[in-house]
Amino acid sequence: MEDDRNLPKRPWDTCREVPVIEDEQTPWKMIKLLRIISLALTALIVFGLAICSKTSFLLLITLSNEGTKILSNEQKPVALLCIGCVLMAPSVLLMLKSIWKACYRSSKTPEKKTIALVLFFEFLVSGGAAILTIVAMPHLDIVTNITILNGVAVLSALLQVITQCTAKERNRFLIPSITAILLILLGYILFLILYVMKDPSDTKMMIWVGLAVGGSFLVSLNWWENYLRLISQSSSSIILKSLCIDVRRSQNVLNILTSLLRIAVTGCVLGAYVPLAKMDWDIVNFIPARETRIIAIIIGVQLISSALCHWFSLAACKMHALRRCFILPLYLASLAVVALLVIPVIVYYQDYRVSLNATQSTNFSIYCDVVVDGRSGNLTGSVFPHLVWDVTHTLCFLDMSRIMDIGILTGSAVSWWLGLILASAHLWQLSLYRIQRTQDLFIRRLYEGGFIEQSLLLNTRFDVQKNQRRKQLCSLDPVKVHLCATMWHETYDEMMKIIISIFRMDKYRPKKEDETSDMTFDAHVYFDDAFKDVPGSRGRHVNEYAEMLVNIIREVYGIFVNMDKGLFKKRQQIPDQTVMRTSYGGRLVVTMPNGNTLTIHFKDRKLIRHKKRWSQVMYLYYLLGWKLSTKFFKKWTKGGDEAELKRELQKHNTYILALDGDTDFHPAAVMLLIDRLKLYPLVGAACGRIHPTGSGPMVWYQKFEYAVGHWLHKTAEHVYGCVLCSPGCFSLFRASALMDNNVMKKYTVKSSKPAQYIQYDQGEDRWLCTLLLKQGWRVEYNAASDAYTNAPEEFKEFFNQRRRWGPSTMANIVDLLGSSSLLCKRNPSMSKPYMLYQLISMASSILSPSTVILMVAGSLTVLLDIHPNVALVLALIPPIIYLILSFKVKADTQLVIAAVLGILYAFLMMISALVIIGNMVEQQTIMTPSSLFIIALACFYIVTALLHPQEVGLVVYGLLYILCIPSAYLLLAIYSMVNMNNVSWGTRETAAPGAGQQAAAPQTKAQKAKSAFTRFFMRSKCCRKLCRKDDTEQLIANQEAQAIKVEQEPQPQNTIVDDVKDVPKQPEPVFSCPNQCWVTQLQSLSDDMRLQEDELDQEEDQFFREMTAKYLEPLPEDKKQQKQKFDELQELRNKVTFVYFICNAFWLIATFTLQLASTSVFIQVPKVDVNLQLTGEYLFIEPVGFMFIIAFALLVLVQFIAMLYHRIYTLIHFVAFLDTESKHEKATQEIKQLQ
Repeated sequence: MEDDRNLPKRPWDTCREVPVIEDEQTPWKMIKLLRIISLALTALIVFGLAICSKTSFLLLITLSNEGTKILSNEQKPVALLCIGCVLMAPSVLLMLKSIWKACYRSSKTPEKKTIALVLFFEFLVSGGAAILTIVAMPHLDIVTNITILNGVAVLSALLQVITQCTAKERNRFLIPSITAILLILLGYILFLILYVMKDPSDTKMMIWVGLAVGGSFLVSLNWWENYLRLISQSSSSIILKSLCIDVRRSQNVLNILTSLLRIAVTGCVLGAYVPLAKMDWDIVNFIPARETRIIAIIIGVQLISSALCHWFSLAACKMHALRRCFILPLYLASLAVVALLVIPVIVYYQDYRVSLNATQSTNFSIYCDVVVDGRSGNLTGSVFPHLVWDVTHTLCFLDMSRIMDIGILTGSAVSWWLGLILASAHLWQLSLYRIQRTQDLFIRRLYEGGFIEQSLLLNTRFDVQKNQRRKQLCSLDPVKVHLCATMWHETYDEMMKIIISIFRMDKYRPKKEDETSDMTFDAHVYFDDAFKDVPGSRGRHVNEYAEMLVNIIREVYGIFVNMDKGLFKKRQQIPDQTVMRTSYGGRLVVTMPNGNTLTIHFKDRKLIRHKKRWSQVMYLYYLLGWKLSTKFFKKWTKGGDEAELKRELQKHNTYILALDGDTDFHPAAVMLLIDRLKLYPLVGAACGRIHPTGSGPMVWYQKFEYAVGHWLHKTAEHVYGCVLCSPGCFSLFRASALMDNNVMKKYTVKSSKPAQYIQYDQGEDRWLCTLLLKQGWRVEYNAASDAYTNAPEEFKEFFNQRRRWGPSTMANIVDLLGSSSLLCKRNPSMSKPYMLYQLISMASSILSPSTVILMVAGSLTVLLDIHPNVALVLALIPPIIYLILSFKVKADTQLVIAAVLGILYAFLMMISALVIIGNMVEQQTIMTPSSLFIIALACFYIVTALLHPQEVGLVVYGLLYILCIPSAYLLLAIYSMVNMNNVSWGTRETAAPGAGQQAAAPQTKAQKAKSAFTRFFMRSKCCRKLCRKDDTEQLIANQEAQAIKVEQEPQPQNTIVDDVKDVPKQPEPVFSCPNQCWVTQLQSLSDDMRLQEDELDQEEDQFFREMTAKYLEPLPEDKKQQKQKFDELQELRNKVTFVYFICNAFWLIATFTLQLASTSVFIQVPKVDVNLQLTGEYLFIEPVGFMFIIAFALLVLVQFIAMLYHRIYTLIHFVAFLDTESKHEKATQEIKQLQ
């Protein structure tokens, strides 16, 4: 009778030790507070910039109005010229950006009919905008000028109606669009009534009014592309469809042409209108200084605020704050501008009335005649009153004392404003992706500086929306993610981290059979060298590390399956799992509590090639070659539709998450990486922010080192080009990128040359990224995606790890630099300037030992008060001795010497820093090279840390980092170069089982005969399911050796056995081990998680056999080949070491020579004291050192700018992620810890 699986197996043993499951690393409260602050600031900034842009533009129009006093009538061309600059500035920016993209990336040439149509519309739009703002608006009142710009939505509303009607579906925003048309037309009618009926005999005013109406209608054609796209989708016209496709694919060329046309048309209108209005351009050269400053400030504010408002509006949309930070601020901007300009007019008018005697009557017309128009044209005192009076002058044409005029003016303004609101009402329900691309959000890249809020609202993508409520978050095609971890000799805590992380993903995205999810996943762990021989067993057993992993899975499963169960509630037992034998070893398949699968692949090094790169090759070909491609190929051979199969294949939406066996991550980190690959099709890989964990000084040093590397180096690579290394401990790769030519196939190449051993095997993740970059794929870095991995805690392990990383990094960068021309041609993200940046970075890395020696020499100069050249000679002695000894002594001895020297150098650095600070206080100056370096370095790191508030505490470890600079950049460089020929892994090394046991005595002929008999016997009677064509003899040979050792009989030394038949029959071998193979071994570990044996699918088994035979056969141990390999690596080591250190020697010799000639060759720099006042003294700096300081400062500045840029976009992405996570997803993400 089976046990009840819903009841605890041992009710008396329900108390458990639960590891940390919640995300305790991320300060969620601080992040949520940061999100609120970011959204509030963005809304205020958008609102404020829109007000500044519109107010400054209207002031320019007001200054060009006839009768205003700040600029006389002769000086009006200056204001008109500024208005033209406002109209042309966005076109200039767009043209420059499009030229850069057309040169930097591939651009298509549009067809002639497309060019003609687009240029026709742009001619009408640019002409209308110039006529409206330059010709007509200077003759209108300020309220009309503010609100008539809202009337440019009239044709957009009409096109919305047409689009929604052609969709042949009832939709939600048809009535608002129709109402918007009626309201805008009503506004125009009231506007005509107000101006035309005021004085029907004023022909000029009628012309201005007609031009204003016609110009605004022409401007409203600006956003025709937004609706043509949807009309063509609903239409059967091939011409419309091809037109839309051609416009979209040739945007860069069209933008260049339209920008030139806009600039030309605006210039023509401006150049023609000034002479026609009987004004002279020559006055531009004779504007007084005060008026020039006023004009410059106004147009400067307008141009800057318009560009920034466009950028912050885009940021608000990308943060999914469309309503709060985009729509609402822009709606309110017009009202705020009306209040900002009209309220001072009313206040000044009321002050004037109060200033008069009560017996003296007045009205607005008298106020205009006496105060506004009767004032002197000379500007004295504050400019603000004159601006208010000039604004008042525009209203003097109307009789503001009459209720009728005020009512009509207000009615037209409100009608236009409500029309704009209804024409953009669809934005309130607009669906967005989590990461929204600019080209998918705004149809045109151009913004209109003269009417910023209208252009932003009407340029936003319009979608036909049905009556049912739409989701605010638009979902992309579902993706499939394979979590692939490689494991070897991880500790219990490290294994626990990765398994808990995988089970977190299972809880975050449960597998639902009947529902489609945005992301499905499975997990795979590839366990290297998992088997061992056990005396008395028919088959091989898994080692203690594999046993520990199975026990951890059982423990974690029990925690997650009863996560929310109380003490006396039903507690579910762990369901049965599957174990199966495979041609490469074995497999454990675990179905996690929420339906996703975790597969543990136990690899036998006797059956399949081991080490990390070959495990990666194994899962690449299994998951992408077998699971993804083979099944669709079979369907195609059976007559399946090729186009349909290609859609189903979805290589582009299949990802592999590469993990290490000790990586700790949370689901949010994975989703943030998925976002990057989802929206950007050229991104082949993306990595997250790696945090080292552990304790001790070595880990503290690495915490700051990793922080600086990610804060500066990775962000600079991401912004200016591509990330060169996506670390294998936490990176997401696109399947189509990995399956591209010269990537996955080339990754299987066996190293045969000494340089290949270093480039291919010492840094496999960097080499894989090099292959991706060469094929044109982009590699990115996401700073919001956090992962944690154990860092070396011992000095030896740290140096051995960097001994691998250093040469492999150099080899891959040299490879990329050597093929920079081809790389820049294939990869649109890589450019010649970026490759120059990498060349400078590599040069600085190569010269780091000599730089440290110069720094130590400077410290000795300060401490001992000796000549710099003497100090340089003294500083050279320890590294030269260490370099010579490194060629003579073993690696362990080198490490001991490096540790001792590192401590001595740390004391020297600390003492030098204290002496430099003391000298700064004593000499009352900071203008010394050492002082400037320390102050600049400290300020730089502190500011950088403050821009990462979540990690600001790491700056404390910066003190240790500075003390360890000689050890890290001098001693480690020497150790890495000298030991380049050592291609072992260097970390997690353990002795082979039985290595310390005494070797068995040589076998006699009788014993050899007995061995042959025993081999035959064991082959026939051993566990038959273990028999494999390629490995049986090796398996049994080891077992037989153990059996012989137990049953060895003493033989006479002179015994000669001529015939095996003469050997007496031996007793059968004794199989005394309780578990005769690894399957029964795992089954006996615990009955809490029962393992049921199953057989592998025959086709899949055949695949593994073929793949192993082609790519993953165990490498034979050929001593001759190993000796040749050793000699070649040593020769390469000698060559590279010679070049590396000769470059440093040249640098030191150049410095030494210039210091000798310091009396004739120097750069003179004046000294300043702590108050930054000149002291009258001078510093003399040798040119090489000065140039090095300049190069270092430029490199740091470039990285700092990239960091600021990357920080902003990381914040935008992370805020969008937090805002789009549903409450259910947030609840599943934040796992509650059991009490």
